[in-house]
Amino acid sequence: MGQKVHPRGFRLGVSADWQAKWFNEKNYAIWLKEDEQIRKIVKDVYNQAGISEVFIERPDNESVTVTIKTARPGVIIGKKGTEIGKLREDLERSLNRRVVVNVEEIKTPETDAKLVAENIASRIEKRASYKRAMKRALSDAFRKGAVGMKVMVSGRLAGAEIARREWYLSGRLPLQTVKAVVDYGVATARTKYGTIGIKVWIYRGDVQI
Repeated sequence: MGQKVHPRGFRLGVSADWQAKWFNEKNYAIWLKEDEQIRKIVKDVYNQAGISEVFIERPDNESVTVTIKTARPGVIIGKKGTEIGKLREDLERSLNRRVVVNVEEIKTPETDAKLVAENIASRIEKRASYKRAMKRALSDAFRKGAVGMKVMVSGRLAGAEIARREWYLSGRLPLQTVKAVVDYGVATARTKYGTIGIKVWIYRGDVQI
C-alpha cells in the first residue's frame, strides 16, 4: 500500500506557506471550526468566482483577517464594493467578532492547481471529453510558464461500467524535493454516471533555501 503525503504539508515552511496564521492553545478547537466555517461561507456564496485559497489571520482575540485569492476579484468585490461589504457583514454576524476581508487577484489561473482542477471538472460536467479537457489544461499551463504538470482523473470515465484511473504527465514533477514549488489541487465532477475525481499537480520551479 502506498503511503501518500500532501504536497503542501510536505513543504510547509520551505516552499509552501500555511493557510492560517495563528495559534492559541486555549481556543484552538473553537477557532479551527471557525476557520472551516469561514471557508464554507466564502465558497458557498462565491462558488463561481474562481476561488483558489482562503487565508485566515487572527491578530488578536476579537478580530479576523480573511484574504481571498481569486481569479475573478470583481465578482467578490461587486459594484462599488457592495458584495465585499455584504460578505464582511455575514461573517461578522456568524462569528460575532470584527472581520477584515481582503481580495487578491490570481494573475495566471492556468497555473493554479485548484482552479485547473475545477475547470476540468466543469468541462466534464458539461459532457466534454475528459481527455480533451486534460490535454487543454496541460497546454494552457505550459503556455503560462509551468515547468511540469500531472493531471489524474478517476471514476466511471465516459460512462464506463467499471471505474478506472487515467493520467497525463508532462515535463518534470519532483515529488520528494522540498525546495520544489509544487501546487496541488483536487475537484469533483458530478455526472449522471457518478462522481469523477480530478487531481492536479503543477511544478513551477525551485526556491532558494
